[in-house]
Amino acid sequence: MTNSTSTQTNGQYSLAKILGIWAAAAVFGAILSWVVYPALAPDLEADRLGAGVTRVVVMTVVMIWLFILAMIIVYREEGDLRWATIRQRLWLNTPQDPKTGETRGRLWLWVIPFLILTALVQVGLGPVLDGMWVSIFPFFAPPPGYDAGEILGSPVIQAQLVGAWGFFGLFLLMAVFNTFLGEELLFRGALLPKMNGVFGRWDWVANGVLFGLYHLTQPWGILASAISGLVWAFPARRFRSTWMSVILHSAQSVYLLFLIVGLVLGLA
Repeated sequence: MTNSTSTQTNGQYSLAKILGIWAAAAVFGAILSWVVYPALAPDLEADRLGAGVTRVVVMTVVMIWLFILAMIIVYREEGDLRWATIRQRLWLNTPQDPKTGETRGRLWLWVIPFLILTALVQVGLGPVLDGMWVSIFPFFAPPPGYDAGEILGSPVIQAQLVGAWGFFGLFLLMAVFNTFLGEELLFRGALLPKMNGVFGRWDWVANGVLFGLYHLTQPWGILASAISGLVWAFPARRFRSTWMSVILHSAQSVYLLFLIVGLVLGLA
């Protein structure tokens, strides 16, 4: 590890700055999730769908804040928000060869094994990890109205969602900010390139752990989110391309959007 002075000199963040950016994301999300959402949501028993919609709106605001935070970071450091500036600062470029630094299109093929690994973690290990995490920390169990799967799994809600394209549009907006403009631009785009000065070769591990801990909005999923964060941070770091993690993370959104379309079309 390097000290604070040297990390600032070579453009890397100090530990305090890394944690400060993490806190700006995590605390804001926690306040909206645990203070604002309960205050705004209708009674769960009387209007379960309304509570679910409110939850999606609140989480969308959280994701939009992550995007704004990433843009604030770029502007403060680079002085403008031109696409060329954003692209360079946030690693929004073609994957680079780890040895030569040259961009190579064939490196996109690395997305395939990491997509498979993402599916294994999200679909296969996710429920197991969530169950194990909650068994260790039972106070992290989701209260009523917080678990999207529980809400969408209700036959009553499924019937109400038939033809509800407005709900699909809202979910699509949240998905775009969640897996691209929000979480990925902030954690893999803004933070990851600046963490090497403190964490060295393990910067991607630290990034994944911080990503998991950021999920105070749904603490029952912290462990699974951290594991997913590791899977997404590694290729982004190795190939110096946030697009790698964007694609991997977005696979989650594509899967969920297909489920929502099925509900809206009445195919569930």
